[in-house]
Amino acid sequence: MYTPEKYNNLIMTVDQLLDDVIDERKSAVEKLRQTILQNLPKGFEETVSYGMISYVVPHSFYPKGYHCDPKIPLPFLSFAS
Repeated sequence: MYTPEKYNNLIMTVDQLLDDVIDERKSAVEKLRQTILQNLPKGFEETVSYGMISYVVPHSFYPKGYHCDPKIPLPFLSFAS
């Protein structure tokens, strides 16, 4: 289960985040993720950002990146359980 301490300064994968989703929400989160992946613009990427499943515009499409920190790809969408 999510706790801020668990995710602070911890690089995680989408699969690791999904493993931590409580059982009552797992089906809904998986359905939402699959819907997003099926409709995500070509070339956009799934990643983890700020402890959430996130989708970004990669630097190969938008080299300027995120205006607050150009090293980070441009955020497109994020969600959490």
